Amino acid sequence: MIIGLLYFVDGIESPLLRAILLAFLLERPIYFILKNGFKRSRPEAALKNFRSIIKPSDKFSFPSGHTSAAFMMATLLGYFFPVFMIPLYGWAVLVGFSRVVLGVHFPTDTLMGGVLGIGTAIFSLGQII
Repeated sequence: MIIGLLYFVDGIESPLLRAILLAFLLERPIYFILKNGFKRSRPEAALKNFRSIIKPSDKFSFPSGHTSAAFMMATLLGYFFPVFMIPLYGWAVLVGFSRVVLGVHFPTDTLMGGVLGIGTAIFSLGQII
């Protein structure tokens, strides 16, 4: 545990911080390009007589950015703190599930969000480690 904490105190030299920064620098633009490229309507706009529980912040649903970020962070943190890997992925799954339950995403939006998040995390780890 003490060694794990060192990943946070090394500042910009921290492999964890560098992996997080690189992953977000890659994931956010890819997410934005996919979302605005596919222009998939959210469930409320696509399904007749359907109402979402919350108001989404934008118009399109594919992929889920919340799910992508959750899986990306679960992968990165799980790599550096393996003892937390299962709870972290459990949390990420719940984030994706909540997006569907709230009515702002289709299941495939969250599935692809998870793929995007894990993929960018693995790529970033490969560049940093």
